[in-house]
Amino acid sequence: MKKILTLFTCFCLYVSVSFAQSSFGDVVGTVLDLQSKQPLSKVRATIMDNDKFYEAYTDNQGRFRITAIPAGQYTVSLSYKNDTSRLFNVDVPIDGYASLGMIYFGSLSHTTKEIVIKEKLKLKYGELPRPEFNHNDIQHAPNKFSIATMATQLSSEIKMADDGALIFKGARKGDMIYVLDGIKLNQVYNVPSCSINKMTVYTGGLPAKYGDTLGGAIVVETYGYFDLLRQRN
Repeated sequence: MKKILTLFTCFCLYVSVSFAQSSFGDVVGTVLDLQSKQPLSKVRATIMDNDKFYEAYTDNQGRFRITAIPAGQYTVSLSYKNDTSRLFNVDVPIDGYASLGMIYFGSLSHTTKEIVIKEKLKLKYGELPRPEFNHNDIQHAPNKFSIATMATQLSSEIKMADDGALIFKGARKGDMIYVLDGIKLNQVYNVPSCSINKMTVYTGGLPAKYGDTLGGAIVVETYGYFDLLRQRN
C-alpha cells in the first residue's frame, strides 16, 4: 500500500511539473508612427501580473515580443517617450501567442487620441515564430563549429556566460535543453556542421514536447538519407 501511495504521489508531481513547464505563451505586435507610417523603435510594451513584471521593446522594424508569460488574461500597455497608449486586453494561450497586430502610435501634440488602431483588434493564435538556420546559413556562419555560439546569433534573448553556459532571458544559467534529432540532451558535442540540416531556437512558449525546462530549447536536425537523396535530384 505504501509503495502504491508513493507511485501515485510521484505521478501527481510529474503531471503538475509538466503542466507548469508548458503553460506559457507570448504577446507580439508591431508599432508604427501615426503620422509617417514608419516603424517606431524603442517603444516599451509592458504587462503587470500582481508582483511580476514582463516587458519588451520594439526593434528597428517596430516589432516586439513579450516572452514566457504564464497563460491567462492580461493587460498590455505601450509607452513611447512621454506618451502612453491605451491599454490592450489579451488572452495569452498555452504554447502560442496573442497578436496585437498593427498599432499606430500618435504623439499627444498631434492628435487628441493617444493611439489609433488601423482596424478592429483581432487576436491571432498559432505557433510562435522561431528563429532558425538552414543548412546554407550554417555553412556561411562564422561560428558554424559551435552550436551554442550560433544560438546566440539567432536570438538576442540568449547570452553566453564566461564558462560557455547559455542563459535564456528570464531563466537561470544552463536552464535549457538540446534536442538532437528528437533526442533530448543536456549538451551536444562533435556534430559536424556539414551534417546539420536545420537548427531552431525556442526562447518562449516552449511546446509541451520540449517541456523539460523553463528556459528554452535548441533543436538540431541532421541530414537523413532522404534529405541527401532530394539534394542529389
